[in-house]
Amino acid sequence: MLCPYCGHNDSKVIDSRDAGEGIRRRRECLQCSLRFTTYERIQSTALLVVKRDGRREEFNRDKLMGSLRIACAKRPLPTGALERMVIDIEGDLQKLGRAEIRSSTVGEMVIQRLKGLDRVAYIRFASVYRAFADLETFKEEVEAMLSAKVGATQQAAGVPENQPRLFHLDNGLA
Repeated sequence: MLCPYCGHNDSKVIDSRDAGEGIRRRRECLQCSLRFTTYERIQSTALLVVKRDGRREEFNRDKLMGSLRIACAKRPLPTGALERMVIDIEGDLQKLGRAEIRSSTVGEMVIQRLKGLDRVAYIRFASVYRAFADLETFKEEVEAMLSAKVGATQQAAGVPENQPRLFHLDNGLA
């Protein structure tokens, strides 16, 4: 482990703690005596994602996190919600026990989780993922989401309290 301050390649571990999906280690450089933290994650078997065009690429949690950040930009989400979502999706993919997973499987996992977390982020992600061809297709998706809520209040439909209404309608449902 290289020291981030002086670049020396030897350090000692001062403290180790469980950090959820891995281990957090506090280290001290043996040359400059400055301390730094490292995080270690257990490396599971490599997952290959099969793209729509047949290409295969290794599952990249940073790429997934990036697309979620774009979809959830400027949304009132709980702290750490996106990181938990990425960890959950990666865990669910590992539990499938397959070396190759279709990109549509990953996309549907994201869609389902976003639908429950934030409806605006869901629509943003779905518009790119499902490649809406025109405004009518986009409108149909929003109407389908709204029609699923008919006859139920936001709370009964499982929409979080901090979730603002997607549309303000005369009948009080959104």
